[in-house]
Amino acid sequence: MTRVWKWNRPVTVREVLEDLQQERSIAYTTVMTVLDNLHQKGWVRRESEGRAYRYEAVSTRAAYAAALMNDAWSQSDNPAAALVAFFGMMSEEQRQALSDAIRIVQGPETPAQAPETPAQPPETPAQGRETSPAEPETPSPGPGAASDGGER
Repeated sequence: MTRVWKWNRPVTVREVLEDLQQERSIAYTTVMTVLDNLHQKGWVRRESEGRAYRYEAVSTRAAYAAALMNDAWSQSDNPAAALVAFFGMMSEEQRQALSDAIRIVQGPETPAQAPETPAQPPETPAQGRETSPAEPETPSPGPGAASDGGER
């Protein structure tokens, strides 16, 4: 599948064979058998071209990886624990990619959802000290913000 994805177009057994032979010795019949098996399993589709076939991936490599992750996650008896363990194995780069993917899936923020960024941070009482009724309140958030202090 790696070679079929790499070419990103319908390929013949001969093309895959020649690509693989740059790295190791492999028989034409081996490549033909593997591509036929991938077709039987539904991973590639094929179209006849003369006496040969052209093979094309049914899904992208990313979709395949996502399906593997989803399958593994769905087999867990504790999906939350499985995710925690999985996230714990991730590199910082992978965690950033995950964060980016979540932002993409959630879509763009609407103006009402976007957090306001004031020119200057509001003044707050000294840390650890409660505000008494005599002290001024912190500036109220702008329009569209929750007025009850709760999350939206």
